[in-house]
Amino acid sequence: MSMRGPVTVEAGVGRSVVSWAFDAEAETLVQAQRTARSPAVSGPVALMADAHVGMGATIGSVIPTEAAIIPAAVGVDLGCGMTAVRTSHTASQLPDNLSGALDAIAAAVPSGFNAHPEATMAARDWLRDRRLPNKAAVHNKVKAKMGAQLGTLGGGNHFVEMSLDADDGVWVVLHSGSRGVGNALAKMHIKAAQKTCRKAGRELEDRDLAYLIEGDDGFDAYVADMLWAQDYARANRALMTEAVLGALRAATGLDFTPADTIDCHHNYAEKETHGGAVMWVTRKGAIRAREGDRGVIPGSMGDDTYVVTGRGCSQSYHSASHGAGRLMSRTRAKQEITPEQLTELMAGRTWQADQADKLTDEAPGAYRSIAAVMEAQQDLVDIDHRLTAILNYKGC
Repeated sequence: MSMRGPVTVEAGVGRSVVSWAFDAEAETLVQAQRTARSPAVSGPVALMADAHVGMGATIGSVIPTEAAIIPAAVGVDLGCGMTAVRTSHTASQLPDNLSGALDAIAAAVPSGFNAHPEATMAARDWLRDRRLPNKAAVHNKVKAKMGAQLGTLGGGNHFVEMSLDADDGVWVVLHSGSRGVGNALAKMHIKAAQKTCRKAGRELEDRDLAYLIEGDDGFDAYVADMLWAQDYARANRALMTEAVLGALRAATGLDFTPADTIDCHHNYAEKETHGGAVMWVTRKGAIRAREGDRGVIPGSMGDDTYVVTGRGCSQSYHSASHGAGRLMSRTRAKQEITPEQLTELMAGRTWQADQADKLTDEAPGAYRSIAAVMEAQQDLVDIDHRLTAILNYKGC
């Protein structure tokens, strides 16, 4: 595959999709075209190289809306994203057996449906300083958990890894979002947007493309909650990073002080200026990649992660892919990929091998090759580091 640039696909009614999705299935493109036709959308939809079908809008799409926003396009894991930390250590300084490090990370960072027994002091401080704008709208059960979940991993494709760069430098990489509170806020506002569209008589090709226009009763409340959840997600990653580095210090005796840190959202919306117009840019499974922006693009649990610098491509609204992108649904992956196959693919890494039967939906075969995705978006980002995982921790 050589550097080829995007392909423009017409969507009807004078709308279009600008696509880097070199192997997207037909239904992925159909969904992106449907999004491009939404009255809320103010320009071509940009489709990233890792695009696949999502709820309402395509995962791996960038959507411009000048005076409106589509809550389901922003997604339910508001602010989900990546952190990568370069340490001052090299592989030769690490113990030969990293099982102790894995156990220490698991003890420090709750995963799956687990949370801290109570909010940590740092979590309480963060919540006190940044009160949820519409706290009364969140169910009491969610409010009770949001402190204890701040600094926790979650499940699915969220992970913590220890990785090596080309010079055997040691990195810590993690992927997570806004946990239960972000999910609850997103779902609440998606339903509210659907109700608003019904009452206003706005026609929708897909009810999950329900949108809010500036001036609608729910618009300001959604924006406030969305921005708060994005900040919560960033704080969640920061607290986990501190916990992981502390766990590695305890397990190895090395001083795991960060030498460099990169953090980026990949499920979010932000107000930006493009082509002289001020607009909301929704990145549903995409990172911002303005010229000089630093980002983190992971593959599957058995593949590499890339630290990148944006090239500022205007056609992508200064964006790039957020990962490798699924090729199989979770259900299909569980049916077709065996624990034995996953174990073979994870050879040479320290990971939760005793949980292989619970992780087959995250196996490399369920995802694209991240190397192919990176090759398809050479005009969007430059590669600074390719990181190969030597330890992987996921929520089971």
